Amino acid sequence: MLINAELLLQFQRCKRRSYLDIHGDFSQTDAVNDLLLKLQQDKIVHQKSVLEQWNSRRPDYKLGDWQRGQTATLELMQQGVECIYRGVLLAKYSEIQLQLTETVEEEMGEDAVTRGVRDAENCPVSSSYPQFDKYTLLSRPDLMVKLPGKSCFGDWMYVPVNIELGKRPKQEYQVVAAFHAQVLAIAQQAEPQIASLVLRGKEGHYSVDLMRWKPQMHNILQELMQTLEEVTAPDLFMSRQRCNLCHWYSSCYAIAQSQKHLSLVPGITPVRYTQLQALGITTVESLAQANPTALENLPGFDSEVACKLVLQAQSVLQNRPLILPYLPVSLYHSTTSVVRDDLESHSQEQQKLLPTPLTQNNKFTTPIELYFDIEAQPDLNLDYLLGILVVDRQANTENFYSLLAEKPEDEELIWQQFLDLMWQYPDAPIYHFCVYESDAVKRLAKLYRTSHASVQPILNRFVDIYEKLTQSVALPVESYALKAIARWLGFEWRDPEASGAKCIYWYDQWLKTGDRNLLEIIQRYNEDDCRATRNVKDWLTKFFQEELKTQELEYPSQNTQNSRSATKNQALNPHTLSPFHP
Repeated sequence: MLINAELLLQFQRCKRRSYLDIHGDFSQTDAVNDLLLKLQQDKIVHQKSVLEQWNSRRPDYKLGDWQRGQTATLELMQQGVECIYRGVLLAKYSEIQLQLTETVEEEMGEDAVTRGVRDAENCPVSSSYPQFDKYTLLSRPDLMVKLPGKSCFGDWMYVPVNIELGKRPKQEYQVVAAFHAQVLAIAQQAEPQIASLVLRGKEGHYSVDLMRWKPQMHNILQELMQTLEEVTAPDLFMSRQRCNLCHWYSSCYAIAQSQKHLSLVPGITPVRYTQLQALGITTVESLAQANPTALENLPGFDSEVACKLVLQAQSVLQNRPLILPYLPVSLYHSTTSVVRDDLESHSQEQQKLLPTPLTQNNKFTTPIELYFDIEAQPDLNLDYLLGILVVDRQANTENFYSLLAEKPEDEELIWQQFLDLMWQYPDAPIYHFCVYESDAVKRLAKLYRTSHASVQPILNRFVDIYEKLTQSVALPVESYALKAIARWLGFEWRDPEASGAKCIYWYDQWLKTGDRNLLEIIQRYNEDDCRATRNVKDWLTKFFQEELKTQELEYPSQNTQNSRSATKNQALNPHTLSPFHP
């Protein structure tokens, strides 16, 4: 069985994916999505730009004919070719183990070996894992570069160079580089002293510390082979960032939904999931009944996280929103006696956190409101579309402004248009979802040397709906992304398949093809994002208005006291107000 660098790379990201890539039913896989296709194209472009700097030769073989590929590669190495592109090297795993054993024996001395002193991390013993002898390692480094040294070929040796699309030397990149170096050591009968990464960011060329990464590579490689020997696939864990580009996503997601898997609960990270499993908390129901104090000292938790996760599970289980940070009375009575006892001592503090009526100075809405969303092209460090929805409640009008840079050099123009529009409504709050819009405005102001006096008053009016919502309520959703929340509220995008990731691909295609249909889809999606943000804000406003009315009825004496206190102090504790209170 072949193990290649891609399998090793993906195993570090998801053990289940590597298992399914070998044993899974590929009829269950997803088609390649647009963003992944763009990333693949970007990597090809990046590789070509790097290869232009090298006078390389490629072995003559058909893709998949690895034996022929290795023969052609070894011929080039024997000839002393300066640089080899996508050479093929094969090594039996048993050969790797034998070489490691011999290396350790030489370094430790015969006496140490006879005493059985072995470094288990640095030298896996072949006899311990005879089932691994069937594995062959397939190495295809992007480049093999000739350097002075001693090898079986003569007074030269080769070192591996991998071209990566990332901007940082991630662990998985360095482990793969160590993998190539190890197989190369077998082929040339000499250990490469270095391995390199060519990155896309400021790092440029990065030297991999093989002394550090080869032992880790061997451990990961052994774990990969052990996983492949199992009868069933590893347990799944749904991670939005890592899973969205995987071709097994739909298959795994369907299983996760059928199991009501804990990884679908927002806030459950791999570290927290492992800790919960150790306590026997493996379902949404068991998390909803958990005692927060039993979780708060675990790795990855604290008192706030523990309470929020329990409330989040309760929200999912009961399919209704719950106010944070206190435990509502109805929920309090539905918890276990252990949780109730634990919360009893904090009852007075919790009562202080209950919402109180709005004073006349509190405003959920304003006459004019702005809703702001950006579409960006990360590869170009470009914010090419600034969308603003202007809602005038007094005039009962809505106008959407799509400030579009049809070419990258138009970014400064739309930035100035944005500033002009914002200053037409100097008192209007500017609602957005997540921190990107705020960071982008700061970036654009710095890039185009906009004065502090022109920008800071605008930033002071920014209101992050995501921050207000996640600090105020728990919702029965799988994600606190705008799409998940807005769709839970019943909002739908006009183009159901559109997404921020696809807009990156579409704008890239627009620049290449000039197809205006792509721009129209992007602009429509951006407008829907603005309207979805408004939808979420309006729902949150209404929700808190209703909650405050309920509290007036349930806690009349407390509400009267709080109102008097607010009038006297002209302010209330921010925890007792609407999330939009200034």
